[in-house]
Amino acid sequence: MADTNQNGVPLCDLQAQYKTIKPELEAAALRVLASGQAILGPEVTKFEESVAKFCGSNYGVSCNSGSDALLLALCAADIGPGDEVIIPPFTFFATAGAICRTGAKPVFTDIDYATFNIDPLQIENKITPRTKAIMPVHLFGQCADMEPIWRIAERHNLLVIEDSAQSLGAEYQGKKTGSLAALACMSFYPTKNLGAFGEGGMVITNDAEWANKMNCLRVHGMEPKYYHKYIGWNARMDAIQAAFCNVKMNYLEQWLKNRQTAGARYDSIIDEEHLGSFLKKPTRKPNRNHTFNQYVVRVSGGERDALVQYLRSEKIGCEIYYPLPLHLQECLQFLGHEKGDFPTSETACSEVMALPMFPEITAEQQKRVISVCASFLRQKVRKVA
Repeated sequence: MADTNQNGVPLCDLQAQYKTIKPELEAAALRVLASGQAILGPEVTKFEESVAKFCGSNYGVSCNSGSDALLLALCAADIGPGDEVIIPPFTFFATAGAICRTGAKPVFTDIDYATFNIDPLQIENKITPRTKAIMPVHLFGQCADMEPIWRIAERHNLLVIEDSAQSLGAEYQGKKTGSLAALACMSFYPTKNLGAFGEGGMVITNDAEWANKMNCLRVHGMEPKYYHKYIGWNARMDAIQAAFCNVKMNYLEQWLKNRQTAGARYDSIIDEEHLGSFLKKPTRKPNRNHTFNQYVVRVSGGERDALVQYLRSEKIGCEIYYPLPLHLQECLQFLGHEKGDFPTSETACSEVMALPMFPEITAEQQKRVISVCASFLRQKVRKVA
């Protein structure tokens, strides 16, 4: 049995990161306080330019969350009532929620079993005369298979919008997220690859007209002040969040490498403990650079929920991303779906589990996590015997 006297391991340790850059973050906070510029301003502009350059694109339009980034992108593209947007049902709710808020309809396409990302082979038969866009989600830190999506979009004259909330820095065929579609949406929620001290988001694009429109939409559609060109809303980024993120941009590349090292280390420890058939490791596809915003395994034998309970009892952080697919969510029942419509997504919801993952995680912590998983399995075997 696992030694309960050992220290627990959090799912994500924000304090560990804070301690490494504490003086810089505190100086950034004081700089913003002294400036008197609480919203938008030079810190925000610097951050927008830095992220756009990092992604290999021309423009970054910041906002106050990844959810608002999705909404800004959709509104910039004039997607609204009567339109349809193709998305996977296995993702965070914000992907579908933003589409619904525009008055458009989310149209679900099941996922690829190996990567959890949208299956390009199933997209084309979901296209109708009302389809305006495809919104692939780069889930857990690995890019969706974009090449076939680009070809489908070109054949049908559709827009592609990346939901890159979990995958800043991930690459596909040598290009980073943020440069793989006409518009790309980022989140800077604290646990993301680049996290603010609160909420934050951004839309990345090469299109100046869209960038200008989103800049206007995020300030209630004003252009100029108190003259409203669009029905916008308040989606502005706070200067202090941008200031913190400006500090963190200097460390992003190293943190991404640390996540990849930790992902490879989990793989090795799982193999060393002979748990490969019980904890199915994440699949990395060729020509993609997985950044491991989450390290998500499939738990075999219908034991996922019991393992989650056991890990939590041993103070090991874990989470289920996601327990219920979007097509079965109560508020989306008006779309008319039922259980069995998207079986690969439904299977994922019953099997997936995220293990602790953050740039500062140590080998000792990871060994502790997997040893507790091994302890759980040994107990199950003894009970059967």
